[in-house]
Amino acid sequence: MNFKIYRSELLLALTKVNKAVSSNSPLPVLSGIKFDVTNDSLILTGSDSNITIQTTIKAKEDILEIYEKGSVVLGSRLISEIVRKMESDFITLEIIDGALTKIKGNDSTFNLNGYKPMEYPKIELKEVGEHFKINSDILKTIISQTIFATSKVEIRPIFTGVNFVAKDKLLSATATDSYRLAKKTIELNQDIKFNITIPYKSLSDITSIIEKVEDIDVYVSDRKVLFISNQLKIQTRLIDGTYPDVNRLIPETYLYELNIETKDLLSAIDRASLLASDGNSIIKLTMSEQTVLITSNSQEMGSVKEILTACEFKGEPLGISFNSRYVSEAIKSIGSSSVSIYFNGDMNPFIIKDKKDKSIIQLVLPVKTYN
Repeated sequence: MNFKIYRSELLLALTKVNKAVSSNSPLPVLSGIKFDVTNDSLILTGSDSNITIQTTIKAKEDILEIYEKGSVVLGSRLISEIVRKMESDFITLEIIDGALTKIKGNDSTFNLNGYKPMEYPKIELKEVGEHFKINSDILKTIISQTIFATSKVEIRPIFTGVNFVAKDKLLSATATDSYRLAKKTIELNQDIKFNITIPYKSLSDITSIIEKVEDIDVYVSDRKVLFISNQLKIQTRLIDGTYPDVNRLIPETYLYELNIETKDLLSAIDRASLLASDGNSIIKLTMSEQTVLITSNSQEMGSVKEILTACEFKGEPLGISFNSRYVSEAIKSIGSSSVSIYFNGDMNPFIIKDKKDKSIIQLVLPVKTYN
């Protein structure tokens, strides 16, 4: 293996595949990045056996020149730091003995011990299963409007991912941690069917890696899903198990309705949270057709009361307590200048929506309080 590459191009590729590498892998070789040099390409692969990220750099003038084919696995942390800190526009990488690799710039030369390529597990990135295309911006929007509601604890692993269901030319993405729920639905161009749950980390990596606005090919099989974007491939395992039918939690009718400007509500919640006494930041919303109040009380710190004026409430007087962070995250994910909140009582789940966008629903469970 011997090639010369534009340093910033290599660094960008290393940054992408590094997201799939785990320093705690039981297989030491998986703490590295695999370099495969062909006649016309450099292929970088990182994997922790749950998620695999692979990117390809095509040989072309002023970017990549290939002198000799070959493969090697280099420690991800070291190779990334070396490339980042070298002060050269171009660097060369060459295997000089077994897996010993020389990395050379203008004034710096490193000899880095690696692993032989046959030690790296065989990873197949097959384009099989149900296939559809989705715009990268739409995919990132789906993820951002749901991923925050996934569970961060492993008590019920199925809830640590987002559930994607395709049927009747619709794709629905749902996330819940049992205390809140986020659901986003979009239309598809074809009628395909699947029901899968993708881990939180994999979705987070996808949003941070995919930068361009372009169509992404998605292949869904029994245990894996593969995303292909230009020269980038991301394959992730799916979470085993059946996702519960959480749609039954979403009420179809409502007794109370609050219409309010997003900015005003978020600011009031943020201020009221300053005096929330417990770690869950519980605050109370008290509503009537005449007055809407947000309050928070703490024996140690004091209390706060805020009147909301730029709003409209319909229904009998109602008081409801909730986790301020859950509501704030739900409102922010909608991304609208105003929201509508629908209630069915002080201990029933309530819904947050944008009246102009029917594709997104946020549900939050209230909290029982004694004040």
